[in-house]
Amino acid sequence: METVPPTTCGSLLRELQIIWDEIGENDSERDKMLLQLEQECLDIYRRKVERTRKYKADLLQQLAEAETEIAGIASALGEGFSSFSRGRGTLKEQVGAIKLILEELRSKKREKLKEFSEVQSQIVSLCSEIAGNGQSKSYVDPEINERDLTAKKLGELKLHLQELQTEKHLRLQRVNSNISLIHELSVVMSVDFLKTVNEVHPSLGDPKSGPSRCISNDTLAKLTGVIHSLKQSKQERLQKLKDLGKKLTDLWNLMDAPADERKRFDHVTRLMSSSVDEVSGKGCLALDIIEQVEVEVERLNILKTSKMRELIFKRQAELEEIYRGVHMDIDGDAARKTLTSLIDSGTVNLSDLLSSMDDQVTEAKEQALSRKDILDKVEKWQFALQEEKWLDDYERDDKRYNAGRGAHKNLKRAEKGRVLVTKLPSMVENLAAKVKAWESERGITFSYEKLPLLYTLEEDAKLRLEREEDKRKSREQKRLQEQLASEQEALYGSKPIAKKPLGQSNTLLGTPGRRNGTPGRYGFSGSKDRRESVRGPNIIPVNYVALPKDDSASKGAA
Repeated sequence: METVPPTTCGSLLRELQIIWDEIGENDSERDKMLLQLEQECLDIYRRKVERTRKYKADLLQQLAEAETEIAGIASALGEGFSSFSRGRGTLKEQVGAIKLILEELRSKKREKLKEFSEVQSQIVSLCSEIAGNGQSKSYVDPEINERDLTAKKLGELKLHLQELQTEKHLRLQRVNSNISLIHELSVVMSVDFLKTVNEVHPSLGDPKSGPSRCISNDTLAKLTGVIHSLKQSKQERLQKLKDLGKKLTDLWNLMDAPADERKRFDHVTRLMSSSVDEVSGKGCLALDIIEQVEVEVERLNILKTSKMRELIFKRQAELEEIYRGVHMDIDGDAARKTLTSLIDSGTVNLSDLLSSMDDQVTEAKEQALSRKDILDKVEKWQFALQEEKWLDDYERDDKRYNAGRGAHKNLKRAEKGRVLVTKLPSMVENLAAKVKAWESERGITFSYEKLPLLYTLEEDAKLRLEREEDKRKSREQKRLQEQLASEQEALYGSKPIAKKPLGQSNTLLGTPGRRNGTPGRYGFSGSKDRRESVRGPNIIPVNYVALPKDDSASKGAA
């Protein structure tokens, strides 16, 4: 196979000359065409040179940009490249070398960006959870400042992330603590726990949610509000049960309820002395418990009306008994009629009326206690009066010294009686002083058996004076009679012995003893008895002349 010689500009020019010869082109045209070819070749070379120059400029630009990028990345990463240089090779060699360095720095930058992105993403996620703007997966990729990727900046971000993680841990503890407290309060009051916490946030009711529970400020605020509301409700329910328990206890005591009936509500009465923090039993403050107690109180209130009437009259009887025990005047029949009228009218609160009766009983007991000392002295005074009357009867007995059964006892009693009678004036004086002091202190009259005691003492003093005067006159009359008898004896001889008529008896000859029907404690003999005792035996007139006993006896026989 024949080899084709290579085509060159000279061969082509020779071939062009041959063609022109064949055509018959003149020289001027040939010169013109050659000049044109030369110009076209020059343009081609010029363009080629321009492209080559531009390529070199591009390589230089690449080197410059690479150097700038290397400096920027090194600055962002905090790495120094002070020893970096292009080298002494061709531009292409320099570009190849710098590309390797640039690629290495870019790789480091990508790793740093990835690390920064992870830390920043966690920070944004935690901030979002704390702020309550969404859950951990709903955040947007954060913008990273690529000009500052230094280790210092990364350390600051990690420190901030750690602070946020600590904040999240603390918030989770607060959320869990609040949820536990809500659960305890819900158990005590039988409140739907899941419904309560789910109304705050759905993630709180799921025990498996754990760290994914909402920890936002809004959630914490709502939990705090729920706890405050539950605590207030607990306080109100406890106070309501305490009030109901007190009413229940009062009604039980009022109607003497049996122990079995009270035992049914032990769980309520035990709460009456408990504080809010001490109440932790399951369902002990439930609404149904409160409703049960309310129903029981209402039932007992219905029964109370009929029982109250009985108790009011029972208190009235007690009041009358106290007054009778201390000798105070009270119109029991009128009081019972008034109470009956008040109760039947329906205009009076029976509880208030019973309370008023209790106050009256208490006041009566206090007054009775204040009268005790005086009444003890009255009893001693009354005993002294009885002994005085017995002594008067005893001394009028002409045969009191005769030997007989009980005579020595009567002698001893008479001896003691005389001592006691001598103390009567001072006894009355002391008693009157006590009564006056009592009346002055309280501003009321000390009554005894419907009469002022001072008036009774004064009347007794007057009677005593009258009795003493009568005794004095009796003694004087007796002395005159004896004197007259002595004179008659001197004139007519000795006095004959008087004979006792048949069937006549002397009641004073018997052994005197205590009177029948002796009053009990604080007993008080009437003034009628004392007036009769004052009269004593019939007083003999001054102009009385004694007759001989024989004549009187003979007349009695006739």
